[in-house]
Amino acid sequence: MNKPLRRIAIFCGLLILALLVRNNYLQYVKADDLADDDENRRVNIERYSTPRGNIIVDGKAITGSVESKSGDYRFKRTWSNGPMWAPVTGYSSQAFGANQLEKLEDGILTGNDDRLFFRNTLDMFTGKEKAGGSVVTTLNAAAQKAAYEGLGDKKGAVAAIDPATGKILALVSTPSYDPSKFAGNSDKDAKAWSAVQKENNPDDPMLNRALREVYPPGSTFKVVTAAAALENGEVSGIDDATKTPDPYQLPQTTGDPLTNQHGDCENATLKYALMVSCNTVFAKMADNVGNEKMIEQAEKFGFNNAELDTPVRAAESIYPEDNPPQNAMDGIGQASNRATPLQMAMVAAAIANDGKLMKPYMVDQLTTPDLDALATTDPEELSEAVSADTAQKLQQMMEAVVNDPQGTGSSAKIDGATVGGKTGTAQHGLNNSEKPYAWFISYAKVADGSSPVAVAVVVEDGAANRDDISGGGLAGPIARDVMKAVIDSKK
Repeated sequence: MNKPLRRIAIFCGLLILALLVRNNYLQYVKADDLADDDENRRVNIERYSTPRGNIIVDGKAITGSVESKSGDYRFKRTWSNGPMWAPVTGYSSQAFGANQLEKLEDGILTGNDDRLFFRNTLDMFTGKEKAGGSVVTTLNAAAQKAAYEGLGDKKGAVAAIDPATGKILALVSTPSYDPSKFAGNSDKDAKAWSAVQKENNPDDPMLNRALREVYPPGSTFKVVTAAAALENGEVSGIDDATKTPDPYQLPQTTGDPLTNQHGDCENATLKYALMVSCNTVFAKMADNVGNEKMIEQAEKFGFNNAELDTPVRAAESIYPEDNPPQNAMDGIGQASNRATPLQMAMVAAAIANDGKLMKPYMVDQLTTPDLDALATTDPEELSEAVSADTAQKLQQMMEAVVNDPQGTGSSAKIDGATVGGKTGTAQHGLNNSEKPYAWFISYAKVADGSSPVAVAVVVEDGAANRDDISGGGLAGPIARDVMKAVIDSKK
């Protein structure tokens, strides 16, 4: 072979080798990435070629599938009462992808999960159409409905937890959206999608306020400060005087002192201070405990955890490193600390559960199409937030908030149950220029002493008169109705 031909042969051989390397790279190294690429239409076409499995609440499907009337996608996702359940399920759209449970459990719902391989193989041989599995949630339909109807047209969120297990019983965010309106791939779906985007809708209906929004927790955080004071020996008993002046000068400051809105808070006991929500007592307690130990206590309740998965990831609730005056204000929930409604429900749940904080979760089981269990979530203890003795003292204090005539939480009383709670009205905006947030956290105990539910409610009610906004007035009745719904469902 002459020299020019040899060069051509070598060059062609290198090209063939490069093609082989490239082909193997795409088939074996990049195969999974390409298969999961959102721009790969064949993946979406296959995803919607069969009906999706369902998301289940109380044994009933809250989702479904219908045949599409046109286009490449055969089936389209549907929801029953989509706005009520969207904060739990998320959306699944032919055009816009998916989020929350619809995305996280997509393999089960489409039937593509490896755990369904044997079932799919049998179906292939028997001629049955591939079917998706189901996601069985921990949600309580009655509690979800009570929370959603309680919030109504107000902006806000509700999170309810079973203290003994961590099961999420209700998760509501308003205003919400109907995922059915953009489940398809038409111009109508595109318009519906555009209408709920934050840039087009300032109310941001797609924001999951129960899990993904953080608020100043206001006076509900005083429960955590009380826990820190008891755990660190700053007070020996809840009926002992706290040696607190009224008003109270924040440490390292010379400006206007901190005052109270209600009650006679000078030297108040811890129990009375929580009952009428004395700012001065809890600011001084936070300063006495110190920033480092306040952080430690908050973290035992779940704060500063950036990886809290339910399995939908919750935003991180923050108790920050702060200087003494800011730390004192953090102690009454009014400085740099921030919390999700889920986080504050965790605080109430840990207290109701005698100090043990359970990890919150909302998927009970993953099942085959025949509802045979593939995976079951076991309750998991996150921490001992406080000792049992401290938890019982906090319970006495929170129950006084609801049951004592001077308490701020009487709106949460339930006949036949013992309710503990804490109200909160959190300042909002520069120099409290905007309408405050109304908070309520609570738990209910039934006749046998067990506590089946703990709740956190936050209301951003821009329509209310500023003077009418209070945790007890706006948020307390919603918490009461959610707790009652859980109790009644167990009868």
